Amino acid sequence: MWRLRRAAVACEVCQSLVKRSSGIKGSLPLQKLHLVSRSVYHSHHPTLKLQRPQFRTSFHQFSSLANLPLRKLKLSPIKYGYQPHRNFWPARLAARLLKLRYLILGSAVGGGYTAKKTFDQWKDMIPDLSDYKWIVPDIVWEIDEYIDLEKIRKALPNSDDLAKLAPDFDKIVESLSLLKDFFTTGSPGETAFRATDHGSESDKHYRKVTDKEKIDQLQEELLHTQLKYQRILERLEKENKELRKLVLQKDDKGIHHRKLKKSLIDMYSEVLDVLSDYDASYNTQDHLPRVVVVGDQSAGKTSVLEMIAQARIFPRGSGEMMTRSPVKVTLSEGPHHVALFKDSSREFDLTKEEDLAALRHEIELRMRKNVKEGCTVSPETISLNVKGPGLQRMVLVDLPGVINTVTSGMAPDTKETIFSISKAYMQNPNAIILCIQDGSVDAERSIVTDLVSQMDPHGRRTIFVLTKVDLAEKNVASPSRIQQIIEGKLFPMKALGYFAVVTGKGNSSESIEAIREYEEEFFQNSKLLKTSMLKAHQVTTRNLSLAVSDCFWKMVRESVEQQADSFKATRFNLETEWKNNYPRLRELDRNELFEKAKNEILDEVISLSQVTPKHWEEILQQSLWERVSTHVIENIYLPAAQTMNSGTFNTTVDIKLKQWTDKQLPNKAVEVAWETLQEEFSRFMTEPKGKEHDDIFDKLKEAVKEESIKRHKWNDFAEDSLRVIQHNALEDRSISDKQQWDAAIYFMEEALQARLKDTENAIENMIGPDWKKRWLYWKNRTQEQFVHNETKNELEKMLKCNEEHPAYLASDEITTVRKNLESRGVEVDPSLIKDTWHQVYRRHFLKTALNHCNLCRRGFYYYQRHFVDSELECNDVVLFWRIQRMLAITANTLRQQLTNTEVRRLEKNVKEVLEDFAEDSEKKVKLLTGKRVQLAEDLKKVREIQEKLDAFIEALHQEK
Repeated sequence: MWRLRRAAVACEVCQSLVKRSSGIKGSLPLQKLHLVSRSVYHSHHPTLKLQRPQFRTSFHQFSSLANLPLRKLKLSPIKYGYQPHRNFWPARLAARLLKLRYLILGSAVGGGYTAKKTFDQWKDMIPDLSDYKWIVPDIVWEIDEYIDLEKIRKALPNSDDLAKLAPDFDKIVESLSLLKDFFTTGSPGETAFRATDHGSESDKHYRKVTDKEKIDQLQEELLHTQLKYQRILERLEKENKELRKLVLQKDDKGIHHRKLKKSLIDMYSEVLDVLSDYDASYNTQDHLPRVVVVGDQSAGKTSVLEMIAQARIFPRGSGEMMTRSPVKVTLSEGPHHVALFKDSSREFDLTKEEDLAALRHEIELRMRKNVKEGCTVSPETISLNVKGPGLQRMVLVDLPGVINTVTSGMAPDTKETIFSISKAYMQNPNAIILCIQDGSVDAERSIVTDLVSQMDPHGRRTIFVLTKVDLAEKNVASPSRIQQIIEGKLFPMKALGYFAVVTGKGNSSESIEAIREYEEEFFQNSKLLKTSMLKAHQVTTRNLSLAVSDCFWKMVRESVEQQADSFKATRFNLETEWKNNYPRLRELDRNELFEKAKNEILDEVISLSQVTPKHWEEILQQSLWERVSTHVIENIYLPAAQTMNSGTFNTTVDIKLKQWTDKQLPNKAVEVAWETLQEEFSRFMTEPKGKEHDDIFDKLKEAVKEESIKRHKWNDFAEDSLRVIQHNALEDRSISDKQQWDAAIYFMEEALQARLKDTENAIENMIGPDWKKRWLYWKNRTQEQFVHNETKNELEKMLKCNEEHPAYLASDEITTVRKNLESRGVEVDPSLIKDTWHQVYRRHFLKTALNHCNLCRRGFYYYQRHFVDSELECNDVVLFWRIQRMLAITANTLRQQLTNTEVRRLEKNVKEVLEDFAEDSEKKVKLLTGKRVQLAEDLKKVREIQEKLDAFIEALHQEK
């Protein structure tokens, strides 16, 4: 009974505890109960078993319950005796489960924080693609007009929330392992200690591994991550390249009718093209950004440029100088990968090996053409445009390699010329200097670094590139030397950035893709990256090209404002100068002036068809007689006049006229006609037009006239037809009326008088001034003139004695004249006597012929009767009539050829010359010169440039 009473008391204690905690929902935890209550079974429990109680000296055996709070109760003394067996495994299991819940909750919170931190680190490692925003088509940036992205963004969970939800699986595994240890055999205390000892050993081992491999592992992971994102970027660029290629092809074919918004790059490209044409001498372009590629000879400048242009476009040679003049390469985007020169319309397909070989050959020919005789290099620039999908818009200039020693075959001033060319380009304050250094040779042998440090001492626009790094890593004993070169510690020069590239294995037949794959494979396995001597963004030509492009456009944005301000000031100065010097003239540039001059020249050529036939025939007849008069009188009339009778005279005349017509006369006539056409054309071209005449066109008109005359050639069949006509005209001897007879006599008198006048002048020059001139003008004769005068007087005495003397002196007559002169103290040579006799007899003959001509004025009646029963013979009048008629018929024939054929052919030649001149800019610059032309040309260009610059700046501000 006493046992039942004690059990009842224990139940009352438990019920009192439950009542005190009635504010708590649910069942009271087992730990809250009194220790006695936890150790005693109620009497009404169906599984109650009475056992003898075991004596317990301490509760510390239950390690998991040792720290529970105890309530001190006043109980009646208990006597030891038999009690039920105490079994506490449900309590222990409940305690373990409660502790696991808190462990899992803590692990989730810690894991979420760790996931968020890892996510932020990965996000920082992703490259900034904001500068490549232009690659994506405009429709992507306009997608927010069609889709409300803000609502979608708000609907998505926050990244912090997602990070909190992510569990830390490592801690979960650790908690599960602890839970497993709790349920293993052995005492709980031993299990806890075993778990604690095992954890301490794991921590020690983890720290030991971290100290040795953590840095290498992180570097390896970083390298792989960067390479992974690099491949992703390359894939995106390739896909974007193909998409833009399709878009551009559709635009070219007219399929894509949507009006694309012109990008900033395209707008600046137009400005750059106009500025490039403004002044080819590089003076005006000093403030335009461009990438200047400089380096020692064979350092790999051309290879770097080819990797940026994505094509093997330059001539190659083993060790010899290949770049002999600057090559300016303008990179732009287009649907096809092509190249073309500015002064040529031929396109070279860079995807075909035949076109690549032809392009390299053409560049080599142009370089050799630019190099003058006796020189090795030339400062003249070769302009090349390269277009292709995905190419960055920028301008690069490949300069001849800097040399240290002038070798055999080079001009003595080659080294100085290369230095001057390089300095001229690097002096541009906005030029980006791409300094190329060969990594496979000793850094101390470099020359270009000193030159670059002189031009850009602070390194604000210099990018240093170390080429052939694969050879450098293989040959250099100390890899840290490469790191010192990259970091700029071995050179005095400073730079914006330092890069290391590989431009192939030295095989000129390698493709760009093969070189790129080899370069990426090399750097992926290179010790320079694994040992952190080089950073991932400092290697590969792709990273180099991106950096150069960014630097180039940064320089463009910084210099556009200054360039616009300078052109505004220039425009104001030019406009003011024009208003002061040419207030009433319109501003016409060189092309507009050429068009105006072209119209004037064509009008003047058409004016040739307005010349009257009478004017043509008069000019042709007069010019032809002046050309043939000497031959007619000297070779036909004078020899025939020496004959004794009319039959011999006519026979001699017919023979000589026939020979003359067959050999010389048609050719002389055509020459006269061609010269006459030239004279008339020149007269119309150079004739002042009064107030409308503009002397600025004189040089151009003269050049057009000379070139047109040079190209014009008379019809070859004209001489043959003209020969027949002239022969028939000279065969006719019949004078039909008195008017023609008088005209022949007049023509004969004019011809003889002109010839007599010429003979008198020749005699006067031979004998010197007469007594009147000597007295009036104080002139004296020379000794030679004195001898000629004495010889003339002696010969005139001979002619007075025999007026019908033949044309030639006999030898005895020459001796007689010489002796007569010697008797008067005059020494004379026989040849001098003959020369004097020629002029004296010519004058005597011409005077006699003129007297005979006067007698023949009344001889037409006798001519009609064939001079029967008359001593008068006028065969010489008939000769001159035949000549006169031949001249008239020839002039008429030539006039018809001129008006019907030659004038039109000349007009056609003039048009061709003008078209050729219109396409030749150098010719126009040479022919249209002067202050007025240059001022108008500069003014037009400055206005055009300013308009484009203003549009570009406005678009730039809108984007900002």
